[in-house]
Amino acid sequence: MKEQWVIPPEANAEFVWHMEDVLEVYPRPYDERYPQVCMDETSKQLVGETRLPLPMKPGQTEKVDYEYERNGVAELFMFSEPLAGERWVTVSDHRTRVDWAQTIKDLVDVRYPLAERIVLVMDNLNTHSPVSLYETFAPAEAKRILDRLEIHHTPKHGSWLNIAEIELSILSRQCLDRRIPDQAELTAEVAAWEARRNATGGRVNWRFTTEDARIKLKTLYPSIQE
Repeated sequence: MKEQWVIPPEANAEFVWHMEDVLEVYPRPYDERYPQVCMDETSKQLVGETRLPLPMKPGQTEKVDYEYERNGVAELFMFSEPLAGERWVTVSDHRTRVDWAQTIKDLVDVRYPLAERIVLVMDNLNTHSPVSLYETFAPAEAKRILDRLEIHHTPKHGSWLNIAEIELSILSRQCLDRRIPDQAELTAEVAAWEARRNATGGRVNWRFTTEDARIKLKTLYPSIQE
């Protein structure tokens, strides 16, 4: 997992611009016509056992062998709608531009078909770009999908500004911190976590504002000479 609280060591106008842009999104009130959605992704090494684990006994935890077999890597795309208290995860074989574009098409056409525009917060990973839509779909289709999006990128070293990154951290601790042998089991485990999390996680109340940033992170702001 990426480090959540990483900021530049010195004044950085580009960081500040992206940070304030994202911070102005989160205070907006809930509006089903303009749902706020955060997106991020991570990978999971699939690991199988070479020997059956010894089951748990009274006073003893389950024992697993130190040897294991690598079964490839799966990619997890996390989406979160903080104001609705919903999050969902798509498991994929790869993390290509096409994989990302397909998840965004699903976001637009399946998850929010009636929304006028989806406010999408995500990082600046090279695949998280309108370019990916145009590399995957015909121009008219790529433009149709893009016109349904209002994109806000978090700054480099600013993953802590992405609520989906926070959800990934929770997923990692609660679901991914063990050996999972294949994509089928990973998909089932993630779906079970998603159901539990949506039932108990509730809405996200983001409290860090632009005004807070200008005070607590003032060293990031360029010094302006009058």
